[in-house]
Amino acid sequence: MPSISNKGIQMPESPIRKLVPYAEDAKKRGVKVFHLNIGQPDIKTPQVALDAVKNNTIETLSYARSEGSEEYRNKLANYYVKNNIPVNSSNIVVTTGGSEALLFTIGSITDPGDEIIIPEPFYANYNGFSTASGVSVVPVISSIDDNFALPKIEDFEKLITAKTKAILICNPGNPTGYLYSEEEIKKLKEIVLKHDLFLIADEVYREFTYDGLNHTSVLSIDGLENNAIVIDSVSKRYSMCGARIGCIVSKNEEFIKTAVKFAQARLSPPTYALIASEAALDTPQSYFDDVKEEYVSRRNILISELQKIDGVKVANPKGAFYCVAELPVKDSDHFAQWILESFNHNNETVMVAPASGFYSTAGEGKNQVRIAYVLNEKDLKRSVEILAEALKQYQN
Repeated sequence: MPSISNKGIQMPESPIRKLVPYAEDAKKRGVKVFHLNIGQPDIKTPQVALDAVKNNTIETLSYARSEGSEEYRNKLANYYVKNNIPVNSSNIVVTTGGSEALLFTIGSITDPGDEIIIPEPFYANYNGFSTASGVSVVPVISSIDDNFALPKIEDFEKLITAKTKAILICNPGNPTGYLYSEEEIKKLKEIVLKHDLFLIADEVYREFTYDGLNHTSVLSIDGLENNAIVIDSVSKRYSMCGARIGCIVSKNEEFIKTAVKFAQARLSPPTYALIASEAALDTPQSYFDDVKEEYVSRRNILISELQKIDGVKVANPKGAFYCVAELPVKDSDHFAQWILESFNHNNETVMVAPASGFYSTAGEGKNQVRIAYVLNEKDLKRSVEILAEALKQYQN
């Protein structure tokens, strides 16, 4: 029998999706499952984006340009300029989701055996993208005890070797909801300039910042023109996860030229999704104001309800729509499966994402879960009630 590649064997399972079969089995048994495991907002997609696809008059669904249509990239550049990110269309490569943007970026700046430093916990698929490229993730640990703030500069510098090619951050963060300050971004600037590294920032949650705090893009910092790479996507901003449109943004011309070669190899991003994404840029600010208000309310309810449960510690997110909670259990993977497989409360249960999959350091996050507050307030309250009852029974 032909053998599977070592790379394929080492490819990690998604902590977000690996429990899906257990959730589906629970539903077949008639149990209602509240999904706190995945960042799929219940917010409606802007109507302007849906109408652009519905009302188009295309007769032949042809290829788009490999780097995305010029119209979309021009319009996207204007969006960035309005957000204090001075770029133009030539600095943008449109991709099939933020996932492809990360794959193209890693492929453009690393060779097999190279290393990328990432503060953990981090978006679980960073592990998968790195494994697919033969690249090693070198973690620098942040702690729930200080709300997952940026680790000390010394912690980064002691990890840098001749194989280090980049530092990768998610801002605001998935899974922690941590928002890096301008001061923290400038500290990272010092490191990458000193050691001639790339600074990759996954900024897909840029619109979702709370408590009067503002987002600082790595592309708004002077002096990072040759080092900064932004990963972006329409998925969360416009509640368009299924469109699968993202982009790479950088002022480094050589990097962009290289990324375009990867884009050419996969031909083009999907045409209908490009049409929807271009139209979505006309979404009024009131849409984002309403969405932010909704997420702040959900966050406040979720955090306050979790804090009522004995033995639970929770970080307070300042952006995105996730939080990491530390539970009074030894193995959150086992607990997350058990709560789907063997537990229900009045014929209802919840699905959470075990946090160990958001770490690359063995043993870290074993008693933590990521919770996405993408449900309405009533369902969030009910979900935490179920979680509290589950913890009581599980501990017994």
